[in-house]
Amino acid sequence: MAAMPDLMLDQRAGLPDALRVLAETYPRDTWQGHGNFGQMVQFWMERHMMFRQLIDLLVQDARSALDGQLSADRHAPRLARFGGTFLNELHAHHSIEDHHYFPRLMQLDPRIARGFDLLEADHHAIDPMLHDLAGAANAVLQGGPPDGLHHALERFSGLLDRHLTDEEDLVVPVILHSGFDG
Repeated sequence: MAAMPDLMLDQRAGLPDALRVLAETYPRDTWQGHGNFGQMVQFWMERHMMFRQLIDLLVQDARSALDGQLSADRHAPRLARFGGTFLNELHAHHSIEDHHYFPRLMQLDPRIARGFDLLEADHHAIDPMLHDLAGAANAVLQGGPPDGLHHALERFSGLLDRHLTDEEDLVVPVILHSGFDG
């Protein structure tokens, strides 16, 4: 799918209405009580929560380092540990989605199949951002100031949340509707 500018990750405010058809049928506040909200969905949602928590921690640490509340010798090991986990796990998560789950899920409801192309396009847009984050983190780990890292994390945090929310609003309803269990 050729990305329309208003559907690009850094331009959209949510899924377009045409892709929200199942999200309207299965509102977010009903997901966990649904019979098809099984272990696979729970695990997948927990992964998304982990990514949100890690990016929040990385942003807070970079902000604290900028404000002088977190010394470089305390910031560096936390950045190496949590930043490395975040980058590696997010990359692996997207790879599994693109190569295993999305191709199967898009076949379950033709009304939203285009949404999986949108999510895969997000993954392609996110990849260079992850590379930039790794570069900014490495600069800090080599003794540089945390301002570039903080800026990159702040920008990425909002885009990641937009992507994860849109992904959840597309994927969970199709699983609830179809009973897909992986």
